[in-house]
Amino acid sequence: FIFCLLSKTTKLILLDSLLQENNMSNIENLKAFDPFADAAKGDDDAVQDGLVHVRIQQRNGRKTLTTVQGLSDEYDLKKIIKVAKKEFACNGTVVDHSEYGEVLQLQGDQRENICKLLVQCGLVKQDQLKVHGF
Repeated sequence: FIFCLLSKTTKLILLDSLLQENNMSNIENLKAFDPFADAAKGDDDAVQDGLVHVRIQQRNGRKTLTTVQGLSDEYDLKKIIKVAKKEFACNGTVVDHSEYGEVLQLQGDQRENICKLLVQCGLVKQDQLKVHGF
C-alpha cells in the first residue's frame, strides 16, 4: 500500500536498491527508459529559446521532405531523429546546413507528426513551433 503512494523516481530508486541487494543488477528491463533523458540538459522553464521552423519541401513528383530547423544545440539531434524514424516509419537524417546550422530531415509530409512528438516529449512548447508549407 505504501509503495503505491511513492513517486515514480522513489519507486525506481527502491527497485534499483532491491536489485543490487539480490545481485540482480544486470536486469535492465525493469528500469524505465526515456530516449530523451540525456538529450535535454536544460531545465523545463527554458527548454527552447527561439522558434523552431518546420518546413516541407517538394522533391520530384509526389515526393516531399520535411525539415526541422532551430532546435537548441543542447539536444542530441541524432537521438531525436532515431526516435522519429521509428515512430513515423520513415527515413531521416541530420544535415549540417551552412546558413541554418544542423537541420533535421525526414522523408514525407511529417509536419504534424514531428510537431506532436516535439511537444509531447517536452523539447519545444507549442507556441515556439512555426509550421511552413502548402
